[in-house]
Parts: sequence; C-alpha cells; structure tokens
Amino acid sequence: MLDFPRWKQAWLWFITLACALAALPSLVSVSGMAWPSALPDPKINLGLDLAGGSHLLLEADVNQVRQLRLEQMEDSVRQRLGKADPKIEIGDISAKDGKISFMLIDPTRADAARELLQTLTSGAGLSGSRDWDLAINGGLIELTPTEAGLNQSIDQAMSAAVEVVRKRIDKMGTREPTIIRQGKNRIVVQVPGLSDPQALKRALGETAKLEFKLVDTNASPTDRAQGIAQPGTQLVPYANPEKDGIIPLAVFRLGGIVGDQLTKATPGNDPKTNEPNVIIEFNQQGGAKFAKLTSENVNKPFAIILDGKVISAPNIKEPILGGSATISGNFNAETSSQLAINLASGALPVDLKVIEERTVGPDLGADSIRSGAIAMGVGTLALMVFMLITYGRFGIYTCTALIINALMILGLMAVIGGTLTLPGIAGFVLTIGAAVDANVLINERIREESARGRKAIQAVEVGYKEASRAIFDANITNVIAAVLMFYFGSGPVKGFAVVLALGIATSVFTAVTLTRMWVAGWLRRARPTALVL
Repeated sequence: MLDFPRWKQAWLWFITLACALAALPSLVSVSGMAWPSALPDPKINLGLDLAGGSHLLLEADVNQVRQLRLEQMEDSVRQRLGKADPKIEIGDISAKDGKISFMLIDPTRADAARELLQTLTSGAGLSGSRDWDLAINGGLIELTPTEAGLNQSIDQAMSAAVEVVRKRIDKMGTREPTIIRQGKNRIVVQVPGLSDPQALKRALGETAKLEFKLVDTNASPTDRAQGIAQPGTQLVPYANPEKDGIIPLAVFRLGGIVGDQLTKATPGNDPKTNEPNVIIEFNQQGGAKFAKLTSENVNKPFAIILDGKVISAPNIKEPILGGSATISGNFNAETSSQLAINLASGALPVDLKVIEERTVGPDLGADSIRSGAIAMGVGTLALMVFMLITYGRFGIYTCTALIINALMILGLMAVIGGTLTLPGIAGFVLTIGAAVDANVLINERIREESARGRKAIQAVEVGYKEASRAIFDANITNVIAAVLMFYFGSGPVKGFAVVLALGIATSVFTAVTLTRMWVAGWLRRARPTALVL
C-alpha cells in the first residue's frame, strides 16, 4: 500500500499536473485576462444560466403530419396500382374525412388490389396494430390511418426535426446548445451566449421544404383568384406578391420533386445580374428524377416552391441533366446564405412554431458565477481550517488534495468540452465535500489504529487499506446515480451529473492515491515511531 517507486510517482504527478494545467485557460478567461494564442486553450463552456443566451420552446403542427401521411399514401397507391400487370384502373382518389378512398373500375380486381395495397402498410412499432387499416367493400377501397401509426409518424418527424434543428444551430457557430424533446410535439432549444435570438428564430421558423412542381397552365385566372383549384391541383401563393401578383399559382399536387435529396447548397451570385442566389446539387437518385422531370416537360413552366410559397416559375428551356440547379428569388446576401444553411441541413419534416421565448442576460450569469464562487470559496476555506486544526500534518495533505481536486475537475471539463451550469456549480461544491469525507474516513481510521498501539507505518497502511473499501463502496453508488441522471436527465441535470461523476473520480484519486503517496514519502524521510493526530 505504501510502495511508490519513482516511475509510479512520476506518472501520478504527470496526470495531476496535466489535468490541473488544462484548467488554466478557463481560469484566465474568467479573470478577464487574455490567454496566449500560441498555447492550447481548452475552455469550459458556460451554460445558459451562466453565460446568458436564448431559450425557445417550439411546437410542431400535428395536423401537418396527418395531412402529409395522406398525401404520401395517395401517391403510393397511384404508383403501386399503376405499375400492376395488368394495370389496375381506379377512379378519383378522395382524401376527405382523414382517409384515402377510391373506386375500382373493375371490382373483380379487388383481391389483386388488396394484395398490392397490403404491402403499403406495416406494423406500428410495438403497438400490435398496423399503421393503416385496409377495408374493401365491393369496388370501394378505404385506407384509414390508425392512431398508433399516427403516433409513430409524429415520433419519427419529431426525432428528425431535433436533428435538423441541431444541424442548423451548429452551422450558426454556437457551442453546446441544449436541444431536447418535451412531450409529444414540442422541442426545447437553449443556446448559451447567442447575441441575436432573432436569427435563431428565423433559422428555426423556416421549414426549408423545397419542392419542384409542374404548373397547371389550363387553370383560369378567375378560378385562381377565387381560390378554386381543379382536381389534382393546388393553389400556392407567391413569396413576393408585389412583384408576381396576389393571384396564387396552380400546380399539380403529385408528380413533382421534393428537395430531400440535396447533397449540397451554397450561396452564390448570378454571373449576369450579380443578384444573390443559391446553387443546389442533388444526389444520384434526385438528379435522375430532376433530369426526368425536365426532359419530359420541355417548354413547360415549373414552380420552385419554398416553404409553401412560389419563389419563381421559370419555363424549362432544355433538360437539366447535371444534377444541379440555381434558385433565384428576392434574396440578399444574408437571406441567401441562411437559405443555403437550411437547405444543406435538411428540411424540417414538420412546421415548428415558437410558443415561448426567454432571453437570459449575461449579467445574471455573471452574478451566478460570482455567487457560486463566493459560496465555494467560503465553504472550501472553512473546510481547510477545520482539517488543519483537527488533523495537523494530515490536514495539510487534505487541503492540498482539495485544491488539486478542484483544478483537476475544471481541467477535465475543459478537455472534454463540458458545459458548466448553475447546478454544475452545486455538483462541484458537493464533490469538494465528498473529497473531505474520504479524507476524514482515512484520518480517523489511522487515528484509531494508532490508539490501538500500532506503529506509525502499520497504522497508516491499515488505515488507508480499511478506509478505502468504504470510500470505494460509497462512491460507486454516487457514480451509479450520476450515470442515471445523465442518461435520463436533460440540460442542467446532465451538467450536474457530469460534474458529479468527474468530481467523484478526481476526489478518490486525490484523497486516496495522492495523499497516500505524500504520506508514504514523509514516512520514509522522517521515520516517526508514533503519529500525532
């Protein structure tokens, strides 16, 4: 227990100094001084409650998910029955009353239609039911979405939305955002240190759903002005009505291309007019669809629709075979850059609306840091005075271990890029107390062994050996609690769990290993026959 060869001492000091030095950039930054740019600068990120920033609560439109499922099923039904051999003819498809219904031209093909349509449905998770109910009554076929299927679609849409939001915020250059789901259809977004919350709202408020749809040139302006759409078409307003007019454009609902197969989107400028635009590139599958659409509809107009609004409706002069295209509209440099970011990050699968917004100023965070530092300083100082009075030389070892423990926690957090929140400061103070508990157990056990008549070396060896068992057992339960909090918690709770777990590891290292090495060195040099504790 007290054998520390030189290589082991060197290794322990290397670990200690490396972790402690990693804390220096953060301490220098807090003090207001500049850290030399030539040196590595791992720093602790401050959470929303310390650095200030923006808090948004976003809510998804569940009805939009329901409508999208109906549209996707309608398109799938047309394609599946149209590709049957021989083709299964059907009448107009209705999506009224929240279900898909249509008539078979030949009712005798009902069994063949059932077999094909059954492949369009699947099990809804672990609910035991399917995502669509298929019913056939003579020549009438109905596909009704189930509640389990809708819940599964909402869950998938929200999971995808969280990832899209995360990508957009990361591209804005902010660090350590907190993005978590809340309930069935809400997302909490917290971005520490964000100076422009309006930019965040604009980035998250845009769905960035890009569509290319053919224009119905037969639709009369009178019907469009009155809001009347022919079967199979829909009316889409212009993004810039001052320029293009207030009468919406009629486009075919199905058969277009959705921009979910983009591989790249970059801001640029038109070489002729120098107006800002966005250059997009499709993947292989999307490029093939785009080439097919433009090849089959030369000299016909097609609409470029972004977030449900037509930004332009040019004529297809020739097939576009290169898998890339340019989006032009009423853009400036900022809006074209933001659109490129949103398109590259992916379209939100569902519209998100800001229903709650809070802005935390940096002054409040500074006050929290100051109050936390005062509380930690006063508490640590009181502990040190107590340990020095109670345990003398061993109290000095304990106080030194406490200081190193604090530096090691800060250093490890800086290395892993951790975020320090106000609950994290509470966890920090808690680990200081836990480190003192370990030293108290060790010192009291050494005192007991000395009182039983053991010599100094024996008392120290037995004291560390016996106390270490209780220390490890107690800290294992704390580690389990920290892991559970990190796994099931979110935001500040995770921050508390990280600090607690790191603090447990460093407190055991400093209280048990480092102090044992120091005591062993003193025993070798001084050769005391008895201990005074």
